[in-house]
Amino acid sequence: MSTPSSLRVVVLSGPSGAGKTTIVGELLAKSPVPLSLSISATTRPPRPGEQDGDHYHFLSPEEFQRRREAGEFLECAEVHKSGYWYGTLQSEIQRIHELGSWALLEIDVEGALRVMELYPQAISIFLQTPSMAEYEQRLRSRGSESEEVLQRRLRTAENELKFAASYRYCVVNDQLERAVREICEILSREDTGSHVG
Repeated sequence: MSTPSSLRVVVLSGPSGAGKTTIVGELLAKSPVPLSLSISATTRPPRPGEQDGDHYHFLSPEEFQRRREAGEFLECAEVHKSGYWYGTLQSEIQRIHELGSWALLEIDVEGALRVMELYPQAISIFLQTPSMAEYEQRLRSRGSESEEVLQRRLRTAENELKFAASYRYCVVNDQLERAVREICEILSREDTGSHVG
C-alpha cells in the first residue's frame, strides 16, 4: 500500500453547472502529467449507455453500506437528498497510482474537504462560473430538472461557494479553453515542484 505522501491526487469540484464534466474530458486529453479519472461508486441505477466499472461502480445499497462500514471509502455521501449514495473507493486511488498516473477526483465540496484532510498535499481546484446568474442560466439550459430540483441545486451552489477559499486554487470557467489551459499550467507547476514522498 502506498503512503498518502507518494500519491498524487487532484481534486476538482464546484457547484452543479460549473462545467466540471466538460473540463475533466479536456484535461484527460490535454494534461501535461499522466492523469486518470477516479471512477466513483454509486447506489443509483445505471442510465442508458452507462457501463459498470467504466462510468461508475454500480453497487447495491447493501454492498455500499458494507464497504462503507469496512472503511473502504475515502469519502462518501448521499447527494442532493436523492436517496442515492456516491463515494470514492480507496482501491481506485491505489489502482491509478499503480498505473503511474495522478488520480483525478471530480467530487462534491463535502467529499473534497474530506479528501483534503486525508491528503493534505492534494492539488485542490475549485471551479466556478463568473456569477450566480450564469449558474442558473447553465442549469436552466439543460432543461433536465424540475423547478424544485433546480432551486435546490442553486441553494447548494450558494453554500458550496463559501468553501472556495478552502481550495489551493480557484479557476473561473468563463471560457473553456482558457480554464483548461489554466488548470494544465497548475499541474505543470505542481509537477516541477513535486517530490515523491
